[in-house]
Amino acid sequence: MDLSMWAGRQDIDSAGDTRRLHQIVLPFDDASRDAPTIIGFACDEGVRRNHGRVGAAKAPDAIRRMLANLPAHSIARLFDAGNVDCPDGELEQAQQRLAERVQQVLSQDGFPVVLGGGHEVAYGTFLGLAAHLDQALVSGRLLIVNFDAHFDLREAEQGSSGTPFLQIAEWCRQAGVEFHYLCYGISRLGNTPALFARAEELGVQFKLDSEMAFGNIAEFESDLIALLASVTHVYLTIDLDVLPAEKAPGVSAPAAYGMPLEKVEYLIQVIKGSGKIIAADIAECNPTHDRDGLTAKVAARLVHTLLQSD
Repeated sequence: MDLSMWAGRQDIDSAGDTRRLHQIVLPFDDASRDAPTIIGFACDEGVRRNHGRVGAAKAPDAIRRMLANLPAHSIARLFDAGNVDCPDGELEQAQQRLAERVQQVLSQDGFPVVLGGGHEVAYGTFLGLAAHLDQALVSGRLLIVNFDAHFDLREAEQGSSGTPFLQIAEWCRQAGVEFHYLCYGISRLGNTPALFARAEELGVQFKLDSEMAFGNIAEFESDLIALLASVTHVYLTIDLDVLPAEKAPGVSAPAAYGMPLEKVEYLIQVIKGSGKIIAADIAECNPTHDRDGLTAKVAARLVHTLLQSD
């Protein structure tokens, strides 16, 4: 943990609870238990392999800086397990190191919130929760909920930011585990017909960005609550390119249309309210191409929503 990332104002002259996150965060160690834990995945390799705009490796620290000065509200405790990096282009090894860290946090009854990095972070997070759940993953029912403009079901010789959910589907097939994948905010112009066909073959449930923009949020909520009732665990992953470019300009692939932020946040709260989220991550924040830190601020807002205890 780099303490310099966690700095901010202290309202010592004000009455009441003035705690901010930089005042409560602690380094994660073997004694850290039963609290949300930040893990950074400082990696650009998946985006580079997928021919996107690199720069996401800088995101974990950029998001931490934005988180640091936010009021704690109902966040009583918070740990930081530092960064997993990928300086040598060895993505698969970095994903395995991330998996081990996610598994450790889960084994200590923590809630891992991983800050990417490209969306290749998803495969590392999944491997960690799969190792932790073990046979419970076979006997239970895991739902992956992804907010994303892209399916990320690409076929490729190497894993990348465009392949994680196809890799997860293949892992599930080999392990005899059902693959349940729900994706909100899919862009029809950001995915080829082949990707839509692959999603159909895999039984992927999804909503287009246009459907999310004009649809009734109460209907989305009702359908989601029914689905959540049928599963035992939820892995939530958020690709910031699901948002319109004016809300998230600093991503690897900015969206010309995108899904409204208020609906993303609302549905995240619905998922969180189920009490079934076992792990979460956020991907594709790219400080190199951000404007006034806006994308990192949006990421921090969504992370703050996940960290709250009520």
